[in-house]
Amino acid sequence: MASNAYSVEGLNVMITGAGRGVGKRLAIGFAARGAKVGLVARTAAELDLTDLEIKHNGGISHKLAADVRDFERLSGVVDLMRHRHGALHVLVCAAAIQGPIGPFHKTTIKAWTDTIETNLMGVVNCCRAVVPKMIENRRGKIILMAGGGAASPRPNFTAYACSKAAVVRFAESLAEELSEHNIQVNSMSPGGTYTNMTDEILNAGEAAGWREIEAAEKVQQTGGVKPERQIDLACFLAAQASNHISGKFLHVDDDWRRLENATLAPDLFTLRRLKKA
Repeated sequence: MASNAYSVEGLNVMITGAGRGVGKRLAIGFAARGAKVGLVARTAAELDLTDLEIKHNGGISHKLAADVRDFERLSGVVDLMRHRHGALHVLVCAAAIQGPIGPFHKTTIKAWTDTIETNLMGVVNCCRAVVPKMIENRRGKIILMAGGGAASPRPNFTAYACSKAAVVRFAESLAEELSEHNIQVNSMSPGGTYTNMTDEILNAGEAAGWREIEAAEKVQQTGGVKPERQIDLACFLAAQASNHISGKFLHVDDDWRRLENATLAPDLFTLRRLKKA
């Protein structure tokens, strides 16, 4: 099976936002494929549930309660995971909030600030906590979750869109900085999937806009992108097969498997999403 081609067995992987949504999906997926997973989230009950599910299926995981906005706490849990399992091989940043929904002029600065603090600065804090040791070890994979609004405008979700676009450009910039240290940094868009954010959109009604409502209703009905597809892409970016890929922005719907043996032009699969004519 294609999903077995990208081995993460034995890797030490830390995943933020592991208590629910895409972060939880990826945590369970990595553990099922033999990785030792550090689960980072700020809600104890959600952490307990993810940890229990992984261990019930024979996986290895550890709960690392932390808020991604708290750099000192994050540094502490990174050290704790390193003490338990050795060098951290992979960081997956999936913690995010949707932020204010509705016309920009009706949103509050506080809601905007909270969104940027979690979605952008949370990623910055995580990377700052793990990069020094990755440089020292001359090895590392960093995978940042992008999302709706990173590749195209997203009216009524301006804070979320800006934060995710910034995450993609951060990944591209950091990738170039770390290229000489054998550390690959990429961002991925997991596609529409049913999470609490789906319910937030539906509950927002007209403030979200009719396109967002239609998309959310479809995701609610179908469940959205299958977990295996998201896990496959994340594992590809975490595995040695993608060592030549860094500073890229890949969507779960991209034909990314062909990239295993491909040399990519610098401007392809970047924030601008340039494609050949």
